[in-house]
Amino acid sequence: MPLDITLVEPVTSGGRLVGAALVAIAAIVLLITVAKLHPFLALVIGAITVGVGAGQPLISTSATPEGAVPVLTSFATGFGSTAAGVGVLIALGAMFAKLLADTGGADQIVDTIVGLATPRTLPWAMALVGAVIGLPMFFEIGLVLLMPVIYLVARRSGQSLITIGIPTLAGLSAMHGLVPPHPGPLTAIGNLGADLGTTLILGVIVAVPTIVVAGPLFGTLAGRWVVVPAPERFDAADREGSRPAFGTTMLTVLLPVVLMMGKAVVDIAVDDDTAPLRQTFDVLGTPVVALLLATLLGMLLLGRGAGMSVREVSASIESSLPGIAGIILIVAAGGAFKQVLVDTGIGTLLADWAAGAGISVLLLAWVLAVLIRLATGSATVATITASALMLGLVADLPTAEVSLVVLAVGAGSVFLSHVNDAGFWLVKEYFGLDIGQTFKTWSLMETVLSVSGLVFVLLLGLVV
Repeated sequence: MPLDITLVEPVTSGGRLVGAALVAIAAIVLLITVAKLHPFLALVIGAITVGVGAGQPLISTSATPEGAVPVLTSFATGFGSTAAGVGVLIALGAMFAKLLADTGGADQIVDTIVGLATPRTLPWAMALVGAVIGLPMFFEIGLVLLMPVIYLVARRSGQSLITIGIPTLAGLSAMHGLVPPHPGPLTAIGNLGADLGTTLILGVIVAVPTIVVAGPLFGTLAGRWVVVPAPERFDAADREGSRPAFGTTMLTVLLPVVLMMGKAVVDIAVDDDTAPLRQTFDVLGTPVVALLLATLLGMLLLGRGAGMSVREVSASIESSLPGIAGIILIVAAGGAFKQVLVDTGIGTLLADWAAGAGISVLLLAWVLAVLIRLATGSATVATITASALMLGLVADLPTAEVSLVVLAVGAGSVFLSHVNDAGFWLVKEYFGLDIGQTFKTWSLMETVLSVSGLVFVLLLGLVV
């Protein structure tokens, strides 16, 4: 949901602004990586640091200069607007994902797609499974859900766990970094004022070839130099009882995507914003409405298809919320950090510098996200911070190019997962790898995915 952001002139010298931003980012990095502080607290401290460092008053007093925005006022504004916009979408997405898992709908998608594949096409089928499951689910949820399936498919096909697993992880990770309604892309869309429907369409266009390169193609190579047999840890991921039909499940999964994409297409095709078709899709394609409709439809169709009672469906929805409280707080604090940066005028300053130096906006967005990702290990923190720093550079760009900046940030945010990333250890343990093997498979796959994503974003930038 794009936020109403107005760029302001720098409140102090360029050197002081850049210094304050660098100190704040370094503080966030050190607090997360060295002090092991929760990212929410690190972002709060970083926001206060950059504001005070730029010379802004902490609170409003009678001595506050006219036009100066107190740091805590900026923080509250950014926190509230981000929580109201992105936070609601994250909550709805988590409800839908939990319902999909608990009803067996996710298993139905997996079994149907994998059942149609031959041994040669299994890596491609698993990449498709990862992408479909990754569309509504957070990466960690999708990984935990799919690991029993990965084990079973690898064991039955006699292929390396890496050959089967890497394509699945590529599908999950690409959707997490590039395609809304995941928190990272949604936050970048809000920070940069991008159009969600346009970003969704372009994100899918970029994600498909990126998954092919980082998934089946790279996975085949990685499976040759790291051969890991599937453990006997799990049997088939069958859920006891009935499951919703495949068609019903796909209808609910793709409904919000179709509605949001439909809004973008209708906005382009119908110029009259008073036309009934335009007004209908303006409502149905709004992210909150699209996800709400998918969740309500899922409660009805998926719950009924699984033979769940009303109480069981409600319990599934309710159990999805505690796990995302931390994510919402981190994203909202990131929005607060962004707003403090905006109110210091550093975005305008960077925009002027970049315009004078002729730096590619897309490449700069990717590099900033890569550096912050390497330092913090968090794709979400990388996306929040990089998109906030890019704000001034997209003010005059066309809608499609702003969406490409979002995708460049998303691609950079998944670069080289290593020991400061929880996903690194999750993959290591589930796949039974040592540190070196994890670097040669998972970490390298994330790097291939990130670079491939940038390449396809740059190519798309030549034609839009």
